[in-house]
Amino acid sequence: MNSPAFPTDASTALMLDGPAGALEAIVEAAEAPPRPIVAIVCHPLPTEGGTMHNKVVTMVARALRESGAATVRFNFRGVGASSGRFDEGLGEADDLRAVAAWVRAQRPDAQLWLAGFSFGAYVTLKCAAELKPGMLISVAPPAAGRSWDFSQIVPPDGPWLVIQGEADEIVDPQAVYAWLDSLKQLRQPPELVKMPDTSHFFHRRLIDLRGAIKNGVRPYLPPELPVDPQSA
Repeated sequence: MNSPAFPTDASTALMLDGPAGALEAIVEAAEAPPRPIVAIVCHPLPTEGGTMHNKVVTMVARALRESGAATVRFNFRGVGASSGRFDEGLGEADDLRAVAAWVRAQRPDAQLWLAGFSFGAYVTLKCAAELKPGMLISVAPPAAGRSWDFSQIVPPDGPWLVIQGEADEIVDPQAVYAWLDSLKQLRQPPELVKMPDTSHFFHRRLIDLRGAIKNGVRPYLPPELPVDPQSA
């Protein structure tokens, strides 16, 4: 079984065990004073070229590292060096569960955060009620179109940040807003950030996305980890 120790280097590529075989992953250390957080960031639709190297995914991960979190990006089954083939969100949710189980086994004292872009947001939402992340970040969640059934989503019972471009040409912003409006019975409703003149892939707005994430998560950051005097 391939269950490597959680890396401490700035950036480490590794292979993790997944339900369909190996999963290709990159673990990156916090860039700000570290906090007890590991954030898993999920990528957009594989059949449309989505990978863990997508520019929105890497910017989301960067914003979280600049907030003190370590990040884990991974390729869903059938993407890059990950084994298996696309499974319409079902197998991909199992992939996320496997990565989350590894994170929690390796970093039991850290909060698990989940973030996803587009299809990745759908997968994290599918698993949120079960995995109970300390923070959920949904960027352009595909609440309408294709076959993603948002009627079966059980939203998280905790902090949840949703970021939506108002000029999104792939995900209908109004469908996202209507879906969120239908969830007003939540004990802690999501914080919605609408980004004007912003397309699905945040062209020329990636720095604004970074700022929106850093501002949105700031109230929920746990205290910084104490400095090890031997490493100072």
